[in-house]
Amino acid sequence: MKMMIAWLMGCGWLAASGLTAQAEVAPGYAIVVSQQTLADPEWAKVVETLQTRHTGQVLEYNQSMAEVLPALQQQFPRYACFVATRDEATRDFVAQVHRLTRKLDDDPYTDCQWGILTGFDAANALRIASENTPLVVQRVASGTEVALDRCAEGVWFSELKPGQRVRKTATGETTTETGEADSTRQLADTLTTGKSQLFVTSGHATERDWQIGFAYRNGQFVSQAGKLFGVDLKGQRFAIESTDPRVYLAVGNCLMGHIDGPDAMALAFLNSAGMRQMVGYTVLTWYGYAGWGCLDYFVEQPGRYTLNEAFLANQLALTHRLETYAPELLAENPPPGGTVRRVVMLSDSARAAGLSAQDLAGLLHDRDVLAFYGDPAWSARMAEGKLAWKQTLTETDGVYTLEVTPNDGDRSFTPVNTNGSQRGGRPIIQFLPQRLKNIRIVTGAELKPVVTDSFVLLPLPAQADAKSYRVTFRGEVP
Repeated sequence: MKMMIAWLMGCGWLAASGLTAQAEVAPGYAIVVSQQTLADPEWAKVVETLQTRHTGQVLEYNQSMAEVLPALQQQFPRYACFVATRDEATRDFVAQVHRLTRKLDDDPYTDCQWGILTGFDAANALRIASENTPLVVQRVASGTEVALDRCAEGVWFSELKPGQRVRKTATGETTTETGEADSTRQLADTLTTGKSQLFVTSGHATERDWQIGFAYRNGQFVSQAGKLFGVDLKGQRFAIESTDPRVYLAVGNCLMGHIDGPDAMALAFLNSAGMRQMVGYTVLTWYGYAGWGCLDYFVEQPGRYTLNEAFLANQLALTHRLETYAPELLAENPPPGGTVRRVVMLSDSARAAGLSAQDLAGLLHDRDVLAFYGDPAWSARMAEGKLAWKQTLTETDGVYTLEVTPNDGDRSFTPVNTNGSQRGGRPIIQFLPQRLKNIRIVTGAELKPVVTDSFVLLPLPAQADAKSYRVTFRGEVP
């Protein structure tokens, strides 16, 4: 039985489950920061703001963030926010955060919700740290296909077919439109006059640009000194500026999350486009499980998870997949991006599941290279929408029951959208409202659940052949 310190998550189901509203009170918030950064008065304001908002405990380190591991293990916070300047927030820093937050106990799973709070400068970081109003995403804009049937309103522009876009209005009407092949200005407008609240991208990118068309020639977004610009096919350059709070999922782009200097795209999105949270790869992406899976949890289960919870849920899913089919890889910490040509031995169980050696290398590649920028405790979630299944957690006298009820007949567990890479098949994740210990599964072991003291992971059934699926377990509050 794997044991982890719990955090309070999944507020959307508390009332339905009968669990008390008191469970929404955060049990701990750690602010991890270098002594050098904390000594800067402007960055100290960022830390002070977080400390005030979340009653956070500041943990300082000198040479290495590993120095704070004992304090993190003692505190076991629900949230860990790593405050870092743009010079500190390198791809190696991102990998170190991934690995540090798995070391709070002895299982392979991430032990807290984490985020890296950085920005083009301290003023940018302070705006992010000061954001206090939860975001409910009503309007979505995307440079690749997304599941608009799960969104209240939105538009996606095809990266494969020139001029194609699909739009869903607030009334629920969905239409396919044909416009100019150069969609640079229209996509830029979704971040300014269009007031989108979630922006999604895929396709070719570097630390300096996003190339809008994947299969055809289109314009691009570029960055310079913390500013974001659109450059259309005619060479016209225009600023993209907005202060509206929004979130960004660069699910399929190479390097969009890599901060390699003041001109990095990630800094421009955070500073110039109103992004309060952002997810992006720090290396070349070729497998895609870590990035694209964020859509499976966030967009395609609308309202169930905050963006940070969705990011974490997908990391748990990835780790579970490695643990199931290649447990020998769990202890490895290759350099970020260092598994492209990795040769992995294929186990019988992996072969039986239809996985290849490349799949296993891909999972290891993806595990520690996706960055989450922003305050992990800030709530951004999709407006409630269509859910393929209902999941509820109830508790009576120390016995917890997770019940999953299909909502869409025999299609309930099929992929909602297959655009991208490694889509669908993600396990069901239920976060627990409080830490538990001495956990014992009572019923449902045949479903192969993973029950920890902070979450329940239930492998997705191959097909919806039952009215409901139920796991019961006993647990004690420490």
